[in-house]
Amino acid sequence: MTEYDNKNGNNDGQNSYEDVCFICHRPESKAGRMFKLPNNICVCDDCMHKTMDSMSQFNFQGMMPPFYDFSGMAGQAGNTNSAVQEEKKPEKAEIVENEEETDNPEKKDGDKGTKAPTHGFPNISFINLADLQNMGGIPQRQKIKKKKEGEKSKPVIDIKDIPAPHKIKAQLDEYVVGQEHAKKVISVAVYNHYKRVATGTMDDIEIEKSNMLMIGPTGCGKTYLVKTLARLLDVPLAIADATSLTEAGYIGDDIESVVTKLLAAADNDVEKAESGIVFIDEIDKIAKKKNTNSRDVSGESVQQGLLKLLEGSEIEVPVGANSKNAMVPLATVNTRNILFICGGAFPGLEEIIKQRLSKQTGIGYQAELKDKFDRDKNIHSKVTVGDVRKYGMIPEFIGRLPILFTLDGLSKESLVKILKEPKNAILKQYQKLLELDEVKLEFDEGSLEAIAEKALKKETGARALRALIEEFMLDIMYEIPKDDNIGRVTITREYIEGTGGPVIDIRSNSVQRIEELNEVKE
Repeated sequence: MTEYDNKNGNNDGQNSYEDVCFICHRPESKAGRMFKLPNNICVCDDCMHKTMDSMSQFNFQGMMPPFYDFSGMAGQAGNTNSAVQEEKKPEKAEIVENEEETDNPEKKDGDKGTKAPTHGFPNISFINLADLQNMGGIPQRQKIKKKKEGEKSKPVIDIKDIPAPHKIKAQLDEYVVGQEHAKKVISVAVYNHYKRVATGTMDDIEIEKSNMLMIGPTGCGKTYLVKTLARLLDVPLAIADATSLTEAGYIGDDIESVVTKLLAAADNDVEKAESGIVFIDEIDKIAKKKNTNSRDVSGESVQQGLLKLLEGSEIEVPVGANSKNAMVPLATVNTRNILFICGGAFPGLEEIIKQRLSKQTGIGYQAELKDKFDRDKNIHSKVTVGDVRKYGMIPEFIGRLPILFTLDGLSKESLVKILKEPKNAILKQYQKLLELDEVKLEFDEGSLEAIAEKALKKETGARALRALIEEFMLDIMYEIPKDDNIGRVTITREYIEGTGGPVIDIRSNSVQRIEELNEVKE
């Protein structure tokens, strides 16, 4: 047993990660120095001393067979006392023979002719370290990166490399249609967050972080907005789901699992993860349950557990797993510089808003009607903190999300733009698929409006567009590969409404191409 050094087969890539104790699974930064055993097994100083103490206090008398071969031990130290063993063999052999003849004459070893012992524990043998070859290594996703010693803490990102808010919004405009206010808010928040991270150790004035809560109807682009932001920015960003979170001690993901995903996105680099962004989707699913007598393990208790994460504190998170257990190493992460963005559809919130607004109605010529807000598609824009609290979010949780903004519901014009304007629009995807078959796909304006009208009736936002396109394009994608003469397909409003079919154009030079192919064959 020797301490860890570079001569034990570890390359430079592995040296950037901390060693983890094979017994207690604590990293080197917490457990102290490590002893390196064969087959890449590391044991910390505490576990090594505990093991040696337990070995020294254990009574091995009566456990060893009389003819036990110590050469099979891991240390292979049985050869040192071979002379002493040879001197004692005759006496022990006679004792064994007498015991076997009187007690159990049927117990004999058929291979070597020796007789098995009748005392002690005959099935106990020492562990061979070679058997632990596949168990000794810690998976790459559970390794913790070492912190560089002797260097002052430097900001993870340079303030000069931070894109300005208008540049972030311009990049979001290429993929997200509409939602101008939401894109402006999230661009400024991300920009200020990384300015805060970059100047955290440069000035005496400490800038507080601004966590966000976004509210909008289903299918308006909440999750897509954050996913697009994660793709555009080269920063550690984790997207977690609040539906699987439960109180500590119950089946489900622990609350610390949201930080575990961020740590995995940062390649288990704690310093890099401490300046990342976490998006918690479906945050409305942890609202306080109403009229229930059972314990609310996935509602109010989860909100209370998230308070320390949103405010900023040092927490122990498992590396490479969603819950803490004895087989997973732990890392300490400070959430003070982590920006949290929470989003949810909050179904039923519009009724709470209408109820608050309808209290202002009255009788008279200038009175507002009670059904005035029934047809308002952007009713979420009138939300207040009191409405969210009445929905079931506790005041402590709302207070830690100071920025509250909403996303607008999608109109017919917005759905038409979503179909054709973004970089990865749905129509562009199908046009690319048919280009591989040398077929040009076109949609006239009437067909796009018909698709948008059908999508509005489904009331699922932009998600309905994909389902409708898949339905109408099924026959076309099936029939086109049959005929090589098809050159262009135009989708019309009549085809979408079921009163006609698509316009199919045959290649003008199809006959000429067939003749050329025949000449080549001849």
